[in-house]
Amino acid sequence: MTRGRGRSALALLALFASFCAGVLVDGWLRTYGPPKPVQAAAKPSQTPAEPMVAAAPPPVNNLAGPADQPKITAAPVATTGNLSTTHLCVPIDGISIESFKGGFSELRGGRPHEAVDIVVPRGTPIHAVQDGTIAKLFFSQWGGTTIYQFDEDGRLCFYYAHLERYADGLHDGQHVSQGEVIGYVGTSGNARPDTPHLHFAIFELNADRKWWQGRALDPYLVFKEKG
Repeated sequence: MTRGRGRSALALLALFASFCAGVLVDGWLRTYGPPKPVQAAAKPSQTPAEPMVAAAPPPVNNLAGPADQPKITAAPVATTGNLSTTHLCVPIDGISIESFKGGFSELRGGRPHEAVDIVVPRGTPIHAVQDGTIAKLFFSQWGGTTIYQFDEDGRLCFYYAHLERYADGLHDGQHVSQGEVIGYVGTSGNARPDTPHLHFAIFELNADRKWWQGRALDPYLVFKEKG
């Protein structure tokens, strides 16, 4: 009898506890509402990378000697009485001397151009402007395939740059005659690949006659005087 009464008391106690718990849960739900579902963290939006923009081709550089370090002093002045009186011919057939005007003093990358650019189709023959000697066939980062030609007196150097190729058999020390084909127009070095042209410069050599050193002269003025 005692055990039966004890079990009944426990059952009543359990039932009362369940009732109290139900009252508490109902009150919490009425106050706060049902719990919100857990949401997965949103992935950050992926912004597409900016497109790569090709850098503009570097400007055409002026004379380049060993290690591409030009040592030319600008001198856009007339040359009367100082240089050879030998007649010069233009390096590209059919080109007017007037087209050279102003090219020498144009700024390229913040520096004077100290040369003229003759834009013509790729493969156009390039002619020696005067009798003389091939002082150096040279390839540089800026000028590409180049020719340094001395005049007969060894006082002037003519610089031809951005060639497609040399004339067959051309070599250092070779004597060339005025008008002789010495190379062909191209886009080697830092020339724009879509703009074949001859970069042509003239400089007066120093006393030691080094092929990459001298005093830059304006080709327009030289040709006006010697053309």
